[in-house]
Amino acid sequence: MSDIGGPDDGGDRLERGKIPVPDEVAEAVRTIIRWAGDDPGREGLLDTPKRVARAWREYCQGYHEDPADHLSRTFEEVGGYDEIVLLRDIPFQSHCEHHMAPIIGKAHIAYLPTDRVVGISKLARVLHGYARRLQVQERLTAEVADCVWTHLKPQGVAVVIEASHACMSARGVRTNGVSMTTSRMMGVFRDDERSRTEVLKLMGF
Repeated sequence: MSDIGGPDDGGDRLERGKIPVPDEVAEAVRTIIRWAGDDPGREGLLDTPKRVARAWREYCQGYHEDPADHLSRTFEEVGGYDEIVLLRDIPFQSHCEHHMAPIIGKAHIAYLPTDRVVGISKLARVLHGYARRLQVQERLTAEVADCVWTHLKPQGVAVVIEASHACMSARGVRTNGVSMTTSRMMGVFRDDERSRTEVLKLMGF
């Protein structure tokens, strides 16, 4: 993997073409184009293999980071705040590991602090770190929740993800307008019905 960039390579750098694409990767894309029925040698497709390779490198940047790193810096001076912290409607895009088709949705991440909190943008970064991999929505939901639970050690964690799957809308049953909802509750949000009801109400459910 080192010949197409390291873990800190951003999408902009990839798109500018500064990262070389190995011949075998470009040829693999050409093979798919041929198999799909088009000619990879025609003008409009000449640069497509490298564009696709760089795009997938960007889509899968999550493999080159540890999302938990975003939770390493926490704050203890919160003025005695001890209620739910919730980040709602975080947009994300991932890709289904079965068909490599887009998964597009939003996530709601909440936790009940014990004695420390984290910058709110870090919750979104944790989500994106896991989403930028080949995924299934159930695992993505669990990974985000487990990461927050393990590294912030809160009293409770609640993660709800709503997403549409192109592997269902663009192929197969070709059913549009369908969304899938998954959730993971930990700590007090799992064990205490009132706490669970409260956090779900804050999320809009």
